[in-house]
Amino acid sequence: MEHKNGFALPGYRLRVGSSRDRATVVKFMECTYRELDPQQPTSHIAATVDRYLGRDTPLWWVDVDSTTTPVGAIWLGQATDQRSGVLHPYVLMLYVVPEHRRRGIATALLAVAHQWAQQQGHRQISLQVFSQNQAAQALYQSLGYYPEAILLKKELGSAASETP
Repeated sequence: MEHKNGFALPGYRLRVGSSRDRATVVKFMECTYRELDPQQPTSHIAATVDRYLGRDTPLWWVDVDSTTTPVGAIWLGQATDQRSGVLHPYVLMLYVVPEHRRRGIATALLAVAHQWAQQQGHRQISLQVFSQNQAAQALYQSLGYYPEAILLKKELGSAASETP
């Protein structure tokens, strides 16, 4: 069955999430971080979800037809294009549990997000991907995403320990 947002994947169904799904959003985001780097801290994730999850941040879940336990999700926030100043949708989270990967779920979720964004009058959508997540980068590039900036950072350490 095809969802009104164009989601048609045999054996799966799409449902709209809400701020009541906070705990599951936190769990999915923690899984994403742990898969990429088990040593990476996740203590900040709950505060991030609390800061951004709301009525204006669409969230969709993918369930196996016979259950309501999600196997995938996409959550959109808002970002401002640094060049043009245009406010546009930003993928805060895209996650598919490992047992359900490579079945088209992420692609179908991105299609739903793209369609929603266009219906809202947006002409672009953006996301960030960790540099070591080669599989995600390949997926996004296959769907027409392209790098626009490189995020650089420098660890500064403790201010008290540095000498001028």
